[in-house]
Formats: sequence, structure tokens, C-alpha cells
Amino acid sequence: MNHTGGRAALIPILIWLLGLTTCVVIVSRSHFTADMSAFLPQRPSASQQLLVEQLREGNLSRLLLVGIEGVDGADRARLSKALAARLVASGEFTGVQNGDAAALAKDREILLSYRYLLSPAVTSERFSVAGLHQAIADSIDLLASPAGLMIKSLLPRDPTGELMELLGGLDAGNGPATDHDIWVSRDGQRALLMAQTAAAGSDTDGQERAVTRLRADFAAAAAALGIADAHVLVSGAPVFSVSARATIKGEVERLAIISAVGIVAVLLLAYRSGTALVLGLLPVLSGALAGIAAVALGFGSVHGLTVGFGTTLIGEAVDYSIYYFVQSQDSTEADWRARFWPTIRLGVLTSLCGFASLLFSGFPGLAQLGLYSMSGLVVAAAVTRFVLPRLRPRGFRIRDTSGVGRAFAPLLIALGHLRWVAFALALVALAILFVQRDHIWNTRLADLSPMSPALLQLDQSLRNDLGSPDQGYLVVIVAPTRAGALASAERVADRLQPLVARGAIGGFETPTRFLPSEATQATRRAALPERAELAARLKQALAGLPLRAERLTAFLDDVEAAKSQPSLDAERLRGSTLGLAVDSMLLQRPAGWSVLMPLRMPATGKIDAVAIRAALADETDALYVDLGEESNRLYADYLTEAIWLSLAGFVAITVLLGVTLRSATRLLHVLAPLVLAVLLVMAGLALASERLTLLHLVGLLLTVAVGSNYALFFDGCDAVGDPRTLTSLIVANTTTVIGFGALATSAVPVLHAIGITVGPGAILALLLSAMLAGRPTIKGTV
Repeated sequence: MNHTGGRAALIPILIWLLGLTTCVVIVSRSHFTADMSAFLPQRPSASQQLLVEQLREGNLSRLLLVGIEGVDGADRARLSKALAARLVASGEFTGVQNGDAAALAKDREILLSYRYLLSPAVTSERFSVAGLHQAIADSIDLLASPAGLMIKSLLPRDPTGELMELLGGLDAGNGPATDHDIWVSRDGQRALLMAQTAAAGSDTDGQERAVTRLRADFAAAAAALGIADAHVLVSGAPVFSVSARATIKGEVERLAIISAVGIVAVLLLAYRSGTALVLGLLPVLSGALAGIAAVALGFGSVHGLTVGFGTTLIGEAVDYSIYYFVQSQDSTEADWRARFWPTIRLGVLTSLCGFASLLFSGFPGLAQLGLYSMSGLVVAAAVTRFVLPRLRPRGFRIRDTSGVGRAFAPLLIALGHLRWVAFALALVALAILFVQRDHIWNTRLADLSPMSPALLQLDQSLRNDLGSPDQGYLVVIVAPTRAGALASAERVADRLQPLVARGAIGGFETPTRFLPSEATQATRRAALPERAELAARLKQALAGLPLRAERLTAFLDDVEAAKSQPSLDAERLRGSTLGLAVDSMLLQRPAGWSVLMPLRMPATGKIDAVAIRAALADETDALYVDLGEESNRLYADYLTEAIWLSLAGFVAITVLLGVTLRSATRLLHVLAPLVLAVLLVMAGLALASERLTLLHLVGLLLTVAVGSNYALFFDGCDAVGDPRTLTSLIVANTTTVIGFGALATSAVPVLHAIGITVGPGAILALLLSAMLAGRPTIKGTV
């Protein structure tokens, strides 16, 4: 250890160790998440708020789609029923549906008991003499249909066919097929189930437990039944969430190992000293810990992509120790601080200006990246400046590395005579970007998903088999009370029904199908005549029909009971699939209640959004939402904001450099290679047909951050003329390219975007800085 300054030299080390310990404690207690809703806005619009709620807590975020394949129909049915029973008993699910006739008994009992309060056909006209005659005649005609056996048994209790009316409207012919009393796919080769997790969409740990439990219960059920060849397919938002976290975690670990091995190999080759290697990595590790701790304190949780972004911190943070060890070989600590530290410090400040712009983003994910980068770089630079010199053993030196600089200097000098090439490349890049201006940016949020095409294809296949409505299209109603929400839903349903007839939509779902408003139930109750009046009308209505009034005593009893029957409520529906359906569409929010009414796609394959909005024009509390379009619009707003913030950061960098350098010529020499590197990278990606996303933009910010160090050294420290300075830049650039090159191989689109941007950008920034500086002499040569 360097003992200069005695006890005073220990103060920075003690502060560093205390800070490091604090960060370790914070990180060990931090909550890590892969919830993509972290990349959604803090202050969303009304429709964006719906999207955020659906991703975090909504039914879509909790629904698992399950398929069973590999065995015959009888075994599939046995497995489906056994699995459903185990899932219900597990406590991990609030509802499980598989079409099992026995499981639907409660639904039928509710529908039968409350049919007069549920059926939209119940009106005063229907219970007039003419209305009764027509309704009973229609029921008699249905005796010859495939449902005749059921109708025959129900006829004494329900001659007007209210139950059949309700059953007929349950899926409108769009539900899944059935075989062996369970749901099956359209080709009959797959049993189907739907399960809703008890864990919310934002609780990835809870959803992982549910998915794991489902797979374990399937294996246990198959073993108990002696069925060996069956396999289970699982999809849905919980699977996506769990898979995304696992993918991100696996990629972060893999990339960290690749980057660490590559960077350690380069540093060992350069230093030929294990001591220098260990000391040189301390700023990186300190910066990474500080970054994660800062995000945990600032946001309450750390996103997996932020941790993945930590891999990129290695690319710049390790540069500081490289500059220190290589540049201070033949100078004292005081000389290094006087000559080189101001340049490094200015480079750090320019990086902070760039990333500070992200802190002002209205999107937590982007602000996390900004805070992580700033905290990590500040700590890494501070450890290099104040801690490494005091940990460095007395008289410690690395081997002479100036030969690397001397070897490369002639090449860089030659580049200095080709400045016109840089300007020519700038013009070409601008031309490419102008031609591709409408195709540069990718505004599809879905393209950032780490999900494999196979998993997405399975999800679509299961959804098609289940015949569920496309929940990407919704009418959303907001009301202060549950009663108000249900009343609004009924009004909206009346406005949507004509659109179904016109083919503007294929249909819609509404919670009022199974839970009408109190007012509607009261109206239907009032439409039922008193027993004596109904009996008198019934005798007249049966004239000419092959049915005697004496057989309909049960009908009179049920209508009389319905007249005094309490209204159907959510509690009565609890535990049934009807209740599950209502819960998925009627949601309690902090500020009131929301109704989600999923719309079905019409035969044309395209929903008429204009017609829907026109139909809802007078309903101020109803909103049509295309979730796919809204997510893309949200992401486009996100991207636009980030571009403007990045430009603001660049302006701040320019002002900082202008004030510090106090020379327009020097400012141009520093900024020109950075701007040109960004333009060339963007043009190259455009030529490769890789449309830029938000994370490419972050990569461009990183290119400026890393490249500013190169440009400043070439401008202020005669990098080409000083072999050791040039060596430090080459070694630093190599480690940066290794770190970001590893990211470019990632299967996670957002990490790949950063790697494919910064890797080439760092090389270009170094070469262009040398090209535009072009100093003609080399120290130590003849």
C-alpha cells in the first residue's frame, strides 16, 4: 500500500469500504424484476393507464392457457379433470375452467335460479298472452332439435325458454369444441384448460410458483393415472413474464462471464500483473454495486434489463483504471493527477451530462438506466482517483506497454492525413439517413419482447382453439361505483349491438350478461305478473298448443319465487365460472370501477374503429381502446421523448466542453468525431435493415460517453505523440469492444441493440478522434 500521507491516506479507503459495505447490504435486500411495465409511463393518459393496469394487475396478466397432447381422447379427458381438480386445490389459482360438465353444474344452477332476472328477453310483452303463446310455441318447436332432450326435461319449469336463451348466448358459437365432456382443440387432438393465477401480473415470483405448480400437478396427475406419453403445453402472460425473467437472467449471467473473461484476458496481457488486474477491476465492481444500490433506493426495485445494462458499465468504467496504470508508468502520482486527471474528469462529466437527460424521462425504466449509469461512472471514477493510488503497493509498476502505442502510432498518423475521408463519410451517412428517414426508428413495442417465435405461436394456437375474444380490442368504462359501472355497461351494450348486426364487430363480452345492474333486475322482476294473473294468461296462451296448463305448475312456482327473489350479486356468483368471467371484466380501481368489454373480430378480419367511436360519442365514460395500437403509440411517445432528452443531453455536453475548452476549434475537434461516429453507426444499421429502437438510442448515448474520453485525450494530451497514452486508449477501446461485442450476441433484443450500437461506435470514435486530430510526431522515435 502507498503510505504517503500516513493516516490521512486511509480515509478514502475507509470511506470506500464503508460505501461498498452499504451497497452490498442494499443490493442483497433489493427486489429484482423483469416486469416490462417498468418501461411504461409514470403519468399515463386514460388509455395508457388501462394498458399499464392490464400489464400489472389485469386479467390478461394472470391468465394461463393450457393444452394436453400425446394421448387419446379418453386419457386426455381424465388428465384434464384430474389436473383441474389439483389446480383448484393448490390455492395458486382463483379459477380453473376446462369445460367439464360437472364443474359447470353450479353455473347451470345459477342460470336456472336467476333466469328471469338474467334473461334480456324478460319483458312485459313476453308475459302477455300473445308473448307467452309465441315463447311456448318456440320451445315446443325446439323439441325436435338436438337439444330436444334437455328442453323436454325443462319444459314444465321453463316453457318460455329463458334458460336456453341464456345458454345460447354464453359463447355465441365461438367457444371451444367439446369431447368427453371437456374442451378440446378444433382438430380434437388437444385438451384445453384456462387457469387464472392468484398472483397479480406484477408478482413474477408468485406467477412462477403458479406455473411451476401447474407443471408439477400435471406430472403428478399423469403418474397417478398411469398415463406416460402425455405432455402439457402452457402459455399466457404469466409464462411470458417468467420466461422473460429467466431469459434476461440467463443472458446477463452469460454475457457477464464472456465479458469478464475477455476483459481479464486483455488486461492480463497488457499488465502482466495479477495485482494490477485485481486493483483495476475494483472501480468496475464498485461502480456496478453503487449503480444497483442507487436504483434500488430511487425506484424500490431493479429491473433485470438495468442489471444487464451493468455489463455495459464494464466497458467504460474499466477504462479509468487502464488510463491510470498505463499513463502513470513513468510519472509520479502528482504528475498523473496534474496531466491526465483533468481530461478523465472532463470525460466523466460529459458522460454524466448525457445520461442525466434520461433522469427526466417520464418512464421509470429509462430513468433507471440513467441513474444506474451516472452512479456507476461517478463511483468508478472516484475509486480510480482516490482509492487506487492508496491501494497500489509502494514501488509497484506494470511492464512497459509503450510498444503498443508506438506500433499503432504510424497508422493513426496516416489517418490524420485522410481527414477528407471523414467528411466524405459524413455526407454519405447523412444521405443514407435522409433516404431511410421514414424507416429509421422502430415504434413497435412488441419487437422489444424477448419471447421466442415458438412460444408466441403456441400462445396464438391455444387462443384460437379456445375461441376467446381478441382482448387486444376493448371498450372501457370508468365509473365511481360498481352500480354505475354496470349501468353504463348496459347502455354501451345497447349501442354496440347494432354494430354486430352491421358486421363492424363480430360480437362483444360484457359482465352484465351474468350480473345485470340492480335497476335492470328490478325492471325484469316488475315485468313478471302475479301468480293468479300469470295462470289466467297461461290458460289463454296455451290455446292450440299441445301442452296442458296443469303440467306448468312448476313454472308458476318459479315465477312467483322470482317476484320476491333478492337480486343476483357478485357474492352469489363466487366460485363459478360465471363469477370468474365477471371478475375479469369488472375491476375495482383506486379511484372507482372499470368495465372491460372485449370485442370480437368480425368476419372481415378488421374491426371498424370509426363506427365504434361514433357509437360511443355520447358516452363520456366509455372509451374504445386498441391495446396493440395504444402500446405502439405509447412506445412512439416514449421514443420521441427520449430523442429530445438525448438532444438536450448533447447540448449540455456541448456547453460543458465549450466552457471548459474555451476554444471553438478545440470544441469542434472533440465533438466532430463523436457526431460522425453516431451518424455512421445509424447509417450502418439502416443499411443492415435494423430499425432503431429505444435501446439503440441508449447505445448512441453510450457511444458519445465512451468516445468523449478518446476525443479529449487526442485533443488535450497529444495521444498520438505519447505512446503510453495511445496504449491506454487502445487497451481501453479493446475492453470496451469486448464488453459490448458480447451484448451484440444476446438473444434479448434490448441488450443486442446496445451491443450492436456501441461496439462499432467505440471503434469509430477512436479512429475518427485520431483522424481528426492527426498529430504528426511520436515521442521516443527518430
